[in-house]
Amino acid sequence: QVQLVESGGGLVQTGGSLRLSCAASGMIFSINAVDMGWYRQAPGKQRELVARITSSGRTNYADSVKGRFTISRDNAKNTVYLQMNSLKPEDTAVYYCNTPTATFFWGQGTQVTVSS
Repeated sequence: QVQLVESGGGLVQTGGSLRLSCAASGMIFSINAVDMGWYRQAPGKQRELVARITSSGRTNYADSVKGRFTISRDNAKNTVYLQMNSLKPEDTAVYYCNTPTATFFWGQGTQVTVSS
């Protein structure tokens, strides 16, 4: 059973940066064999996919984060990252990783709070 553990969240001021990590364990293959994504869920809102990276390394982003967030992957560590720059209060949410089709069980997420 694949386990996803997100970390790196915290409280940051508007304009600040954070780097989130998603460590995958229990996989019988490398994480680079699957597309992965970062999602977020703000209070009272549905979970949304904000960034994805394909098995071939292509990336794409939701319009709301384009130019500010960067998704990357360390295959040796079976870890996916989300570098978040120029953070805004509307980025406040719990952030999760999973495949774009939510193949795996959800982790606990990591809270990101951006103060104005």
